[in-house]
Amino acid sequence: MVFWLARASLRRRAGAFTGSFLVLLFGAVMVMSFASMLDTGRGTGVDAISSETLTTMGSVVGGWGMCLVVFAVVSTLGLSVRQRATETALLKSAGATPAQIVRMIAGEAALVSVAAAAAAVAPSYLLGRFLLGLLKDTGQVAGGVAFAFGTIALLVGFGVTVGSAVIAALWTARQATRVSVAVSVIGAATGPVRLTWKRIVPAAVLLIGGLYLGVLTVTAFADKGPDAMPVAGQACILASMGLALLAPGLVRATTALTGRLLHGRGAAGYLTVQHLRRRTGQAASALMPIILFTGIGTGILYLQLIENRAVAATGYLRSNEQQNIQTLNLVVIGMIVVFACIMLINTLVASTTFRRREFAQLRLAGATPAQVLRTVRTEGLVIVATGTVLGVLASAVTVLPYSIVRADRWIPDLPAWVLLAIIAVAVTATLSAALGTAHRMLRTPAVDAMAP
Repeated sequence: MVFWLARASLRRRAGAFTGSFLVLLFGAVMVMSFASMLDTGRGTGVDAISSETLTTMGSVVGGWGMCLVVFAVVSTLGLSVRQRATETALLKSAGATPAQIVRMIAGEAALVSVAAAAAAVAPSYLLGRFLLGLLKDTGQVAGGVAFAFGTIALLVGFGVTVGSAVIAALWTARQATRVSVAVSVIGAATGPVRLTWKRIVPAAVLLIGGLYLGVLTVTAFADKGPDAMPVAGQACILASMGLALLAPGLVRATTALTGRLLHGRGAAGYLTVQHLRRRTGQAASALMPIILFTGIGTGILYLQLIENRAVAATGYLRSNEQQNIQTLNLVVIGMIVVFACIMLINTLVASTTFRRREFAQLRLAGATPAQVLRTVRTEGLVIVATGTVLGVLASAVTVLPYSIVRADRWIPDLPAWVLLAIIAVAVTATLSAALGTAHRMLRTPAVDAMAP
């Protein structure tokens, strides 16, 4: 019965599962492609230097990529499950037990994640070959090393994708089924609005870890030169993830400030504040990928620019190890840009689509489509402004310490256009996804949109 319910739900809500499938697919591609470097490094005839480079690429970059994938999957599937509170309530009313509902949702997650992991095999193979070619072109791996895509790539890819999806579905579904029908329906609209110890404790550990690595960069690694890069680079990753976990509380703080700034700014300003107050969870889900994208992207990109200038100032050619680190950093930036943008767009499309009835109610109450779109645009600007500011703060634990180590100054002399470009990408992705989806929702007549 549970399998039948899961399969029927997938058929009825195929469109709603598309976003989760895409996040799982790109996550699996990222994890598998880097894990294939471990398969390649274990091949016959691979020299020690090439093996070390491949192992570093697969374990370091792949490990952080795996953390981001798990983070994104938990956030995406959590939002999807919360938005199904009405369906969950109907199943309870029809006699389904909480255990059956949990197994149904976990079964859906398993089916979608297995399909995503299977679909990721071919593109992962191609991306893995591309990464190996990049390492060969930069002289970090011997030209005779043959590409291998084997057991490690498949086990890690399927294990991380399916495991994180099922665990995230089980965790969220158990929380959703423990409350009453009325509370679960309200929770679908608002999402998690209070910070519990389940968020505060991991966030505190991550933030403290990021600060510790920043301090370690300017103390124990002060005279280590480029050897401090891996330590400093991990600091902004930990800090960004820590701030992302605190997103619900940060949205509430932003709402309090926004309420004063948007006071008297017309219907769009008023509706923006009301939405952020009532739908804190949805706003927090959009804020998280913006923090990750801005914080990690800014921190690692400026880290590499500081190192490039330090090497250029010495007049020496970049060593193989320094070239290896630069390649790792550039790959990390590219990985984060693509994956965070996918996560952001998927979250905004899902949360905006869920507001179909809300938009219809506003129109029936007298709001024009233009006013609704202005409201969505204002909300998007508030969220992206908050996310970029927090991301820049998270990147500071990497940029400032490494600038002291390599440039002997607190504030690095770096081009502002890099940060502006990162912000421009975040703004474009946010507004395009939110406004595009809202515009599509407004094409439906308000009376028809109110239908269940």
